[in-house]
Amino acid sequence: MTKPSGAICNLDCKYCYFLSKEMMYPGSRFRMADELLESFVRQYIEAQSVPEVTFAWQGGEPTLMGVAFFERVIHYQQKYARPGMTIHNALQTNGTLLDEAWCRFFKQHDFLIGISIDGPEALHDAYRVNKGGAGSFRQVMRGRQLLADHGVAFNILCTVHAANQAYPLEVYRFFRDELEAEFIQFIPIIERTNAETLLLADQGWSPRDGGERPLYTQSGNLVTARSVKAEAYGAFLTAIFDEWVRRDVGRVYVQMFDVALGAWLGQPGGLCIFAPTCGQALALEHNGDLYSCDHFVEPDYLLGNIQHDPMLKLVSSERQRRFGADKQATLPAYCRRCEVRFACHGGCPKNRFITTPDGESGLNYLCAGYKAFFNHVDRPMRIMADLIRRQRPPAAIMDILAQEEAGQSQAFARAGRNDPCPCGSGKKFKQCHGRG
Repeated sequence: MTKPSGAICNLDCKYCYFLSKEMMYPGSRFRMADELLESFVRQYIEAQSVPEVTFAWQGGEPTLMGVAFFERVIHYQQKYARPGMTIHNALQTNGTLLDEAWCRFFKQHDFLIGISIDGPEALHDAYRVNKGGAGSFRQVMRGRQLLADHGVAFNILCTVHAANQAYPLEVYRFFRDELEAEFIQFIPIIERTNAETLLLADQGWSPRDGGERPLYTQSGNLVTARSVKAEAYGAFLTAIFDEWVRRDVGRVYVQMFDVALGAWLGQPGGLCIFAPTCGQALALEHNGDLYSCDHFVEPDYLLGNIQHDPMLKLVSSERQRRFGADKQATLPAYCRRCEVRFACHGGCPKNRFITTPDGESGLNYLCAGYKAFFNHVDRPMRIMADLIRRQRPPAAIMDILAQEEAGQSQAFARAGRNDPCPCGSGKKFKQCHGRG
């Protein structure tokens, strides 16, 4: 993931810990130089042994670089692409700076755009604010409409946090019904901190009234008040899944559900956080510094600089291999025995900072939520996986569930007070769902 503008952003989202990474580069202009850009594009393409290559542009806010910068990106990609190679570009943006020129460029060069929206206006504006503290919702909606008007492919990235965690269906239906979204990601906000920095961290990661702020690092076993609760994240995903699996399969694509289905098909790792090992999501800063992971842009995880050492050498270094392997090597025994380990593999290492019930360190903060969600979706995932193996569309599950629920409704209507309850609880109907 390439960050040509580093941590610099025109917004001041309260939960964005990446804003503090600006402190790592005092005096920097935070603009990737043209010579470095060309070197990066060349090295990245040369390192690929596949016919399709994807560049991922993030920030901060990458559109601060201007259209001309990305026109040079296209020029260098065309210059160094091998015969028959297809180049793709994905760019994550807050959407507030998009205009006609940006959207024409994205459409012309087939960019896939991720746009950050946290739900309806009140939920979005709770934390996604500008430098003056005002909500950004209306500016983002304008940007999203421009993308749609120009036919630019885009997906929605929604962070799940303390402000919207209790409103899963409001969020999902807003994306599906009002924004007509077809591709959605739900990313949990977990801001780690410790007792010494908690008060400052709760204020946000940008300077306040000239005061200092902590440099965010993946350390500490506390979280900010903005962070999603583990059980709430599981309940959030479950509520959306229950609606999606009954009416939207094949029409709306939710990243978490697609990745889970891959695990039930025996293909884990569709998302790096759920792969058995990691180390494939490195981050390149604006000055050429290469870090082990997008979540670990901090001094202890700096591999080197691609202007001094070839990128391929840094990526394949023993240090980076060890970083990736440690995910599996440090998995607690509690996780190794878990019935849904095949779908989770312990989750992202950045969130593995609480203890297991038997006191072992390294449990994922989201464990309770993941466990509840993956167990809840087990049967429908098995049904969809079976449909795919029989070369039938997974959307057929909607008819299967509808028929089952219709049959159960009829069974409820026929049940006597002393009959076994049709819900399968093992109780008599009068003890479970009866009315006396």
